[in-house]
Amino acid sequence: VPMHKIKVNMDKQLKHCGGAPFYTLGPLTTDIAPGYDHITSGIGAAMIGWFGCAMLCYVTPKEHLGLPDRADVKEGVITYKIAAHAADLAKGHPAAQLRDDALSRARFEFRWEDQFNLALDPERAKEFHDRTLPKEAHKVAHFCSMCGPKFCSMKITQEVRDYAESGMAEMASEFRNSGSEIYLEEADAANKAANKSLAGKAAE
Repeated sequence: VPMHKIKVNMDKQLKHCGGAPFYTLGPLTTDIAPGYDHITSGIGAAMIGWFGCAMLCYVTPKEHLGLPDRADVKEGVITYKIAAHAADLAKGHPAAQLRDDALSRARFEFRWEDQFNLALDPERAKEFHDRTLPKEAHKVAHFCSMCGPKFCSMKITQEVRDYAESGMAEMASEFRNSGSEIYLEEADAANKAANKSLAGKAAE
């Protein structure tokens, strides 16, 4: 079922079946990817879940090719957990948003163990991380091997925030030390000089 026809089909089902719970296998959004039908169908599953489907049946990479083994089943189930979660986010389910936000915060704060534990597949997340940064010290590092310590966008954002906060703190301290006066003598003198100049021009 192409992507542009998924909502039409779901709307018809809800209309003609009186809103009865609907269950789908996929749907596959394209037929050109044998061996990757867990992905082509996961796209459709996320969309139809968003549009009101009640239950999603997973598809494995072996779909239309052969009998899946344990690894294939795991791949399919996790793919469909992702699709279901994406649909729940689109529908505004608070619990789905809570988990997403928790992992986003863990990622931004470089809490690697929390990232692994909150992931749909903690084992794979940890395995991928540890392939290039295997030491325990890397579990508290503020970077991964993708961008490194110099180009990590989240690390840079944190550094910019820290710099801005320190600058604001310095300015606040100067403001308090000056007596918390909004208008300083230098500013008053400049204003008087400007007013005197304007008055002179007006007299001319």
